[in-house]
Amino acid sequence: MTAMNQETLAPITPEQLARARVLVVGDVMLDRYWYGAVDRISPEAPVPVVRVTREEERGGGAANVAGNIAALGAQAALLTVVGDDDASHKLEALLAQTGIQTHFGRDADLKTTVKLRIIGRQQQLLRLDFENTPKNEVLAGQTARFGQLLPACDAVLFSDYGKGGLAHVGDMIAQARVAGKPILIDPKGSDYSRYQHATVITPNRAEMQEVIGPWHSEDELRTKAHALRTTLQLDAVLLTRSEEGMTLFDADGELHVSAQAREVFDVTGAGDTVIATMASLLGAGFTLRQALPWANRAGGIVVGKFGTATVSYQELFA
Repeated sequence: MTAMNQETLAPITPEQLARARVLVVGDVMLDRYWYGAVDRISPEAPVPVVRVTREEERGGGAANVAGNIAALGAQAALLTVVGDDDASHKLEALLAQTGIQTHFGRDADLKTTVKLRIIGRQQQLLRLDFENTPKNEVLAGQTARFGQLLPACDAVLFSDYGKGGLAHVGDMIAQARVAGKPILIDPKGSDYSRYQHATVITPNRAEMQEVIGPWHSEDELRTKAHALRTTLQLDAVLLTRSEEGMTLFDADGELHVSAQAREVFDVTGAGDTVIATMASLLGAGFTLRQALPWANRAGGIVVGKFGTATVSYQELFA
């Protein structure tokens, strides 16, 4: 296995990144944070009473991926299906502030996914999820819109959160493949057959084990990862391994980068940052192997922040 060190980082200018256009497709959500003080236990039940003092809203899921692309200075377009509700309009307004081009298909029967996190004493006490699944007709319209947006992008990123928004991902991958666009996928579930012919998929350890089973050595992992890559006809599999760094499995073998040593505050959304950085750099003309150490560094920076967060060009390339 080849290891990579700091000296092999390929340089990139803000101008190069600014020309990269990434189309993000997938499940979006509105992340709500309610922060408060915890001074007592409820007399009604053995639970803490949180006196809410501050509220915050951020884009989550594919919206966080698009936000990471924009934060780096690349161009992001976001194609998704949402409800026609207050949460979707708030999400659209939030994204517009960051310069992301939004292409929202609205389904009146759909409840836009909202994740409400209650935070007290610097830790998450409770999370409430509000969601349901979009209709097939709306998703078919999304596929047609994808075909219209495809020519103007340099890379395509599918962010699958298992909420039903990527039911037609196979058709969209086929279109992108014909158009010669790099295709990056943050996968979900135990069946990856729908991601066939993508350029790269980026599972974490738990997601990878769900598909190929556990491994007991690096040799076993290598064999299983390359078998998955060959079966799905992918260019590469990028396994994100938390404190163990990342390993890219491609036709040339394996390339491993060690984790960036820093205090881990919150791993929420770290995978979003990694794939967003990869997509931005591929859109700017980098190869997967050139983009890998930068994506690893970006993931290392974002785990030092709370909640769904982004990394700026200045932070990453300083």
